[in-house]
Amino acid sequence: MSVWEAVLLGVVQGLTEFLPISSTAHLLVARKLLGHAHPEDAFTVVIQLGTLVAVFVYFRADVARLLLGLWSDARSLKLASTPDSRTGWLIVIGTVPAVAVGFTLKDWLKAAFFNLPSIAVVSIAFAALMAAAEWWAARRKRLGVAAKVEADLTWREALWVGLWQACALMPGGSRSGTTISGGLFAGLARATAARFSFLLSLPVILGAGLKELLDEYQKLAAPKPDEPVSLFASGGDVAALVVGTAVSAVVGYLAIAFLMRFLQFHTMTVFVVYRLVLAAAILTLLAAGVG
Repeated sequence: MSVWEAVLLGVVQGLTEFLPISSTAHLLVARKLLGHAHPEDAFTVVIQLGTLVAVFVYFRADVARLLLGLWSDARSLKLASTPDSRTGWLIVIGTVPAVAVGFTLKDWLKAAFFNLPSIAVVSIAFAALMAAAEWWAARRKRLGVAAKVEADLTWREALWVGLWQACALMPGGSRSGTTISGGLFAGLARATAARFSFLLSLPVILGAGLKELLDEYQKLAAPKPDEPVSLFASGGDVAALVVGTAVSAVVGYLAIAFLMRFLQFHTMTVFVVYRLVLAAAILTLLAAGVG
């Protein structure tokens, strides 16, 4: 992979990781168009570590408070002893579904969903669910039901949103799109759902990225003939990975800042439309013989 391709993919990853339009889907499509033989390889997952850095930097004060709260609980042998530690434990609870599904179904998910036809179908399905979530939020508002804020979150809402995050393991689902939709269905305010979505992404992205790096290191030591070569096989591949990850961090930070402000005043309708356009474009590519 050339450096300019890594820059392009870093921009794609940074823009689409936090906008509710699916970064994995866009990376797979972009890499397919670039002619990469294995667009589903570890690069597509590891580059997400750049957007993880973006979340840490943007929410650095929140992350510091959550970690201190969890550490305080560990020292005092108490659970949820402060509002910050309570939120930290809710993130832990919300992370469980994605971890369970990712570890048990990783190979099946790659085989079944990391292809253009599946991406188109999943994108359409979750566009419909996003639209339904916005309808539900608007209905609650018309009925005068107050939206929930972070202090109102319980383990049930955290687990519910976590189940939606597990759905994002299918390319086309979108981690932010599924979790914000799940939050709206649970009655959360849109900004609260977005903030919890971003914080909830930290353990999953970190775990998935480090697991892929470990697998690539092991593959370098013991390569298999039926698998793509390790990302560490050459200096050029390592440089491309570093460049792509760095670019995704910068662009991802800007995307978070944009979306947090956008969702204070707007619904996700524009992203519903975009997802349908994306699915139509993919189906057009398939009809033209690409994929």
